[in-house]
Amino acid sequence: MAAETWNQVPLAPPDSIFKLTAAFKADTYPQKINLGVGAYRDNDSKPWILPVVKKATEILLHDPALDHEYLPITGLPDFTSAAAKLILGPDSNALKTNRVTSVQTISGTGANHLGALFLSRFYGWNGEKRIYLSDPTWANHHAIFKNVGIDPVSYPYYDPKTVGLDFNGFISALQSAPTRSVFLLHACAHNPTGVDPTTEQWDKIAEAILEKGHYAFFDCAYQGFASGDLDRDASAVRYFEQKGVPMLICQSFAKNAGLYGERVGALHVIAPAKETSDRVKSQLSVLQRSEISNPPSHGARLVSLILNDAGLFEEWKRDIATMAHRIIAMRKELFTILTEELKTPGNWDHIVNQIGMFSYTGLNTDQSKALVEKAHIYLTNNGRISMAGLNTHNLRYFAESLDKVVRGEL
Repeated sequence: MAAETWNQVPLAPPDSIFKLTAAFKADTYPQKINLGVGAYRDNDSKPWILPVVKKATEILLHDPALDHEYLPITGLPDFTSAAAKLILGPDSNALKTNRVTSVQTISGTGANHLGALFLSRFYGWNGEKRIYLSDPTWANHHAIFKNVGIDPVSYPYYDPKTVGLDFNGFISALQSAPTRSVFLLHACAHNPTGVDPTTEQWDKIAEAILEKGHYAFFDCAYQGFASGDLDRDASAVRYFEQKGVPMLICQSFAKNAGLYGERVGALHVIAPAKETSDRVKSQLSVLQRSEISNPPSHGARLVSLILNDAGLFEEWKRDIATMAHRIIAMRKELFTILTEELKTPGNWDHIVNQIGMFSYTGLNTDQSKALVEKAHIYLTNNGRISMAGLNTHNLRYFAESLDKVVRGEL
């Protein structure tokens, strides 16, 4: 008799995004559009390998000193130090005073997990282990924190009435939460809404966090990809560090380097003193060792080359601008077609006011389903679309279909 049949294991529902992608692939309709997946596509809907990544790959390929030995537990030092400088800036006081612990992770997801695991074990929780997540947030955030025993609760963020930020609700949540609460913040290009606080709003958010002694858990998956400017997209993180907000940062190079499958990321924990930072690093090493032993090398080597070579770095900035500006151009063109040509009912300012890969269209569940089922335009039920899926070939069809569904004609 078998020791275990696993019959008691419940069948989990499929991941909604991967399910959407599978349905898109099976669809034979010639004008189908995939606006679900969070990956950059060029104007012909093809994956784009950044020219600078191709160049860095060639350099690695012909490096006679290259081997496939293990990396240190905390990752490739040239990568982690350069990644920290990229997000915190060259003038960072935390870096100058050696208060930053940087660990290479399995992309941004791994950084979120390792950061969550570290907090679960060592943070001085005020009562129950709880993290405040924006409503809505990246769906995986909920699962990541639950898996390490931290209870996710929501704070107001998206306002469906304005298709913008519920700033008053956000500030109210910061002020009413118990002292020393942990708040997860999207550094730029909020996923899934594309709605970011303004510079003035970030100032007030930092002020409220400091007043209550909260901890900022920054998730930065889109530096450079949002605006096309690496420094601009890191401005909130850098401002918080300058103000002395207690914080950690999760960093991904999936989007801004197009290295989705290479899983290149980093976790940066800022400590109040170098001595404390040494303690943090020792425990992060223990946690990392027990989970993955040490991180993969290829993607980290590519990014390290790009970050540490002045010529490659400038080329990377141009490649980032190419991706960001194509998406920004699609936002402007969609807005123009909806407002000036089709005269689509409603206010569509949010299309150009939002930033980054994703946009909350303001469509309801029924309208979103109608686009999928009748127009073969694949998007999530909450009306979120990936702007990277739009291009000059399919934009008009999408705009006309959007117009029809808003008018109740689809």
